[in-house]
Parts: sequence; structure tokens; C-alpha cells
Amino acid sequence: MRSIRRPVLAAAALTAVVALTATGCGPEGDNADAKPSQSAAQDTGGGEIKIPQEIQDKLKEHGIDLDKWKNGEWKNWDKDKWLREAGEFINPIIKNFWDPDKIDKVKPPQDPSKPEDISEDQGKTDPEPAAVAAQPVKTPYTSTAPGVGLLLFSTPEGESRCSATVVKDPAHPGKSNLVWTAAHCVHAGKNGGWYRNMMFVPNFNKNGVAADKLKAAPFEDRVPSGKWWADDMATSNEWIKGGGAVPGVPMAPYDFALMHVKPEQSTGGKSLEEIAGAAYTVDFNAPAMAKIPSLTAQGYPAEPPFDGAAQQQCTDKPTRLSMDAKPTMYRIGCTMTGGSSGGPWFIKGADGKPVLVSNMSMGPRPARWSAGPHLGPEAKSMFDTMSKKWATKQ
Repeated sequence: MRSIRRPVLAAAALTAVVALTATGCGPEGDNADAKPSQSAAQDTGGGEIKIPQEIQDKLKEHGIDLDKWKNGEWKNWDKDKWLREAGEFINPIIKNFWDPDKIDKVKPPQDPSKPEDISEDQGKTDPEPAAVAAQPVKTPYTSTAPGVGLLLFSTPEGESRCSATVVKDPAHPGKSNLVWTAAHCVHAGKNGGWYRNMMFVPNFNKNGVAADKLKAAPFEDRVPSGKWWADDMATSNEWIKGGGAVPGVPMAPYDFALMHVKPEQSTGGKSLEEIAGAAYTVDFNAPAMAKIPSLTAQGYPAEPPFDGAAQQQCTDKPTRLSMDAKPTMYRIGCTMTGGSSGGPWFIKGADGKPVLVSNMSMGPRPARWSAGPHLGPEAKSMFDTMSKKWATKQ
């Protein structure tokens, strides 16, 4: 049975790792991807949270009390009152909501420019790859894996976690505030809407201290690059309309998402990319599987045998996995578990630097292999829309 490699501890509809993480259904018309949301423009200094009038009207339409929403008191997850459409994401900063102890304890939920011609891959599934044991990423992450981090959020079942990565923004060279992750880490799919209290912690636990010793580690080592709250979010229409279904996860090929973030505390005007130490190029024109010699997946798996504190990685030559929806997904041998969802999948670029071509989406339980979406025109449309929207602001 297939299902989503959910964040750790998540919505029941999103089961964990036998559980694969995926999204799929063909694009509909020219608007295959969700447009970035019109989130609240929050004041990190504790000032008034500014919510666009159209969003205020939507909250009223759903019977949501605006003041309770701003104060983080509104906890109704009823489907009829759960903001779910593109443009409805709201994520007010609630200072210290993610305090040090909560960050340490949260568990993961249970459960593609014109692209290169990859027609030779479509509809093909290769034999299951041999399992590749995940290995610890060398520390400190601020030097070895800068910009990869922990994504925290609230679901109907409680607080949850995934992995995510800082990506380059062509509108703000060297000063990106964009973060890439999996759709199932930000949106419940067809039976729900946007998750809440979405916060990114780049370079989390930079020295890879074990979970049972993490509480004693200096906070600046656990959260070395600050806490960054999502103030805009986008994912594919395919995921919104059909994601989250278990078993089968037919929407896995569209299990990707992009967010814009802002710091909980002032950074003196510095961007996420500057503070985290790096951002990665997203390749929406990645080659066919046979032309990729190796692919490396990274993230923070939090289900046994991993404790969620240390970053892990798997490197393997990718093969093909086809779902009901196209395009065909990347698949590698990998034993990373729930919590690694949304983490980056890198290939080596022409300059030898890591280039993001996918993200952790799904895999079986017990973990033997993992699959990630091919990022084609749908993902590029989502990315370009977000970048252009924030081109004149930061």
C-alpha cells in the first residue's frame, strides 16, 4: 500500500511512511498551479497584523473571528471553515509559539523554461532499488549543508514537522527569502486546507547533537540562523484538489510547495539566504533519469531508528516510478523515515555545486526507498509567480 511520507505526527488522512508522499493528477488548463497566497503582512515587532481585505472577507465568510485568528486562538479545523484555496493562506507570527522545548519535542505526522524531453521516462517504473542506508550529514550544518532546515507547523492532530530548504530567488540575487518543501507539509489536500503556525528553522541543531542531549545544547547551536515564519505560500492545484488520499496517493507527482518567509526577530534587514549562509538553484529542466549519475536526498528523519535531531542523507542513482498521474517520479534507495518529507534532492550542477531537482515525497514502511516529483512547468509556474509577486518587496 502506498501513502505519503508525512511529516511526523500529522493529519490522519496523511499517513506516514509506508506511506508515500505524493501528489498527482494532470494539470487543468493553463493554470495548473496554485497562485501564491495573499498572506498577512505581519509586523515582527508586535505591531498590528495587516490582512488584505479580500482575506478578511474570506475569514468572515467562513465564520472565523479575526481577532482570535490574529492571536492564535482560533483552532477550528472543520473542513467548511478550513482555508484551503490558493490565495487563502494566512500565518500570523505568534512570538515564542515555537519555544525551544516545543521545537525539540515535536514529531512528524503519521501517517516541471521548456523542460527537456523526458518522454522516455513517462509511464515507466523500474524495479525497486536496493535499500541505501541513510548516513549522518557532516557537521556543522552551517558549513556542510547551509540552508537546509526544519519546518514546523500545526495540524488538526497537533504540532508537526518536515524538512525544507532555502532556494535562490532570481528577483533578489543573494538575498532570497524563499523556501522549498513538499505540498503535504503545508496543505492537507482534498479533505482540508493550509496548515498553520508555519515556521522554518534553517541549519537546525548545527552540531547534530543527539535528541536526548539537545536540551542542554546552547540555543544558538539549536537555532543558529533564527526562526522564520511563512508569510506567503503556494502549491499545485493538483495537490489542493486531490492530494492527501490514502492509499494510493495519486497526486505524488505534484507534491511540491514554495513559501516566502520573514524573521520572527529583526535581522537588521538581512535576508534568509544571508543569515542561513546559502540558497540553492532549482532546476526545472533536469535531465532524464538515465542521464543523472547520482542524486542526494537530505533531511531530518524523526521516526525510528532516527531521533529527528540530526540531518541525514542518502545518495543513489535515480530510477523511475510512475503513478496514475504524470510526470514519472524520481526514486532512490533510502532508509530515511517520516520527518524527512520536503527535504531537498540534489544533483551536482555544471559548476559542481548542489542543484535542487526534487524533494522528499513518499516511500514505503519500513523505509527502503523514497520517491520525489520531477519539477516541470507546473512547478516553474508556481515558482515564477511567487518570485514576481515579491520582486518589489522583501
